This record gives sequence, structure tokens and C-alpha cells, in this order.
Amino acid sequence: MSLRSSIPAVVRAAALALLVGCATTPQQPPADGTPPPPPTTEPTPGSPQPPPSSDASPWQRARMGDRVVYAFSANRKPGPGASEARIAGTLALEVVAAQFPWVWLKLSFTDEAGQALANPMLAKQLVLPMRTDATRPLDVPREGAKSAEQLSAAGRTWEAIRYIRDNRPADGPLENRLYAVSPGPLYLMNGLLSASTTLSGFGASGGSQLTLTEARQGAEGTPSAAPPSLQYPLGPGTWTDFSVNAGGGEELQRSCMAAERGYGLIVLGRTPAAGGATCPSFAEAEVVPLEEALLTLVGQSLEVTRWPPPAVAPTSRGSFSAQGRSIPALTFETAETVESARQIRYETYAADPWNPALDGLNLAARFGMLAEGADRVEGKGQRKPTFSKKLLGWGFWVEGAK
Repeated sequence: MSLRSSIPAVVRAAALALLVGCATTPQQPPADGTPPPPPTTEPTPGSPQPPPSSDASPWQRARMGDRVVYAFSANRKPGPGASEARIAGTLALEVVAAQFPWVWLKLSFTDEAGQALANPMLAKQLVLPMRTDATRPLDVPREGAKSAEQLSAAGRTWEAIRYIRDNRPADGPLENRLYAVSPGPLYLMNGLLSASTTLSGFGASGGSQLTLTEARQGAEGTPSAAPPSLQYPLGPGTWTDFSVNAGGGEELQRSCMAAERGYGLIVLGRTPAAGGATCPSFAEAEVVPLEEALLTLVGQSLEVTRWPPPAVAPTSRGSFSAQGRSIPALTFETAETVESARQIRYETYAADPWNPALDGLNLAARFGMLAEGADRVEGKGQRKPTFSKKLLGWGFWVEGAK
């Protein structure tokens, strides 16, 4: 088995699902040839802003202390005879600063006893800035068979609509979502009351669940705290640069992530030229509902129950250099044969994904590979690179972030 096959899915798929990890360039023009919209000018989160109108969206009426709490659980069993992994606890999302057009959310996970989780991906409180005004349409239809019902949860009765999408005939999951008709404080999760995804097909079993347990509205008139540091960002508000060389020369890629009115926005492309906008317009970005990203994060955390992820011992220990920082790192190598040619594949991870040298890096990049590549082994054991990708740098694009 190659080393790559032992790497958890989160390392390769977290970018979209976690809102956290992307690769970006200047916006490409639409197919009709019209130019893309200009980069958005982002106001400083701490600058004075006009108060939201009484008929504004729930996000523009956000208050300090608005909070929702969900019980979560997830389990995975890759196939017959495999051991099952489980996790359960509490997910809390709270407004900790409100300086329009931004609110700053803190996301935390605890176990069922209210203690910090041992799972490395869910071990820290994460911060994400959320834009509350509209810079683009956000039309993400809910899919599945609909039915109306009532639910008692978090101390009140909710009129709700359930959506069930059954993908099992195609070896996909069964998705069950319940949303409040009038979200109230549940605007933080787009009105979500409960969600479950049950895996099916290819010998896998398990699923992930979120269930509302608490919802509260902050006191009116509470002054905002200062925006928190983006030391541990979920992803929105950040950019990440990588270099990629697939044999045709080095290409510099940038990922940019944003969040607006309960949705994560992801743009991928080339690193902009000097003097260009840090991140392009998000008008053509991929859109991920926040509740879907968090449900996926809970499930994917089961893929990283230990660190580093490979089951084999590291080939070497050393330092990885990015953005002028020295990051303690572990490298894993495996030999393989590709079309009768000998090849060595390598993957480098942070020895500790929460090392201070990685402050400001989004969650997916922390738990992804700092570097990966494949070298062809030629005469006398010489290695010739055939593919490489490595982290170059990262930062914030939201003005006022620290």
C-alpha cells in the first residue's frame, strides 16, 4: 500500500468542507467575455458603520452574546472487520464582537462533560469573521423531499421544515435536515434545528449528527468587545499560498476564504502579482452553508484521531521553512513503482499542528501537508522531481484582523 492511501480523507478534501483551505488566482473572466467585478473594498471591522435598519437580515441585527449550541456525534467504520471510531460532544457558536458590517464568531467544541476534546482537530477555539451585508446573491437551495412539522427544542416549539435526500441507491449518503421556519437566534446556523448524514455504500458505515440544545439572544445594547485575534482561524478571512510544480514549471497558487451571512466563500487561483489585491472579488466563489461545513468537520475529525496521520514511523524529523518561520516537521517517504519506474513519494506534516509558528494558518492547511511530492529514482540512486507542492505563506485579507 502506498503512503498516500493511508492518509486520511481530511488531508485531501478539507478545503471546501472546512471553509478552510483553498488555492487562488486573479478572477478569471466569465465565459461570455464580460470582465469580472472589481475586487471588493473591505471596510475595517472597527470603523464606524451606520446602524442596521429594523428590516435588515438577521445577520445585520446580530448582537454580542448571540449563541447556539448543538450536541454532536459521529462514528465511522471503513469496512467489515475494521474498528469503529466514535466522537461525541458539544458544538457552540457565539458572536464575540459586532462591528458592522462584520461580526466575529467563536467556534468551540467540548466533550459531553464540558471538557476540552482530545481530538487534535477540535482541540482549540476557532475564530471566523462573518460579513453581515450583501455583496453578492447567496442562493443555495435546500434539496430533498420536504415535510412540515413541529419540534420542541432549546426551551421552545419551532415550526419547521424537514428535507430528506436519499442518495443510497447510488451508494451515497442519506441526508436529513430540519430547519426552523422563523430562525430567530438560529440565524447563526441558517435556522438549523438538526442534521444527520448516514453513510452508505462501498462497505463503509457510520454518520454524523447535530442536534440543537441551546439558543439565546444577546442583551440589546451590549457594547462590542474588540475583534478577537485570528491566531486560530477556521478559515474565513484568510489566504494561503502554495507552489505547485507538475513538471511544467513552478506555479504559485493562492486560496482565499470569506464568510457572508452564514455561508463560506472559497476562491482558488494564482497568487496575484505584486501590488494586486490580496484576494479577488468573491462574486464567483464556491458557496458552502456554514452548518454543512461544521457537520462535515465533525465527521472528518474522526480521520485525525492521532497526529501525525500516517500509521508508519516518520522517515525524518527536521524543520520546514515557510514565510520566514521555522516549523518543526515530520517527513514520511514510501517507495513505489509507477509504470516500471522506481519512485519515492514524500509527505511532510507539522509535528504539532498548533505550533505557534503556524499562528494565523487556517484549519485545513494546519492539518494538511506542508509539502508533498514524488521523485523518480534514476541511476546511482539520484532523485529527479516529477511533482511537488509546498506551503509558502499565509495571512489575513480582512482589514483590522490581528
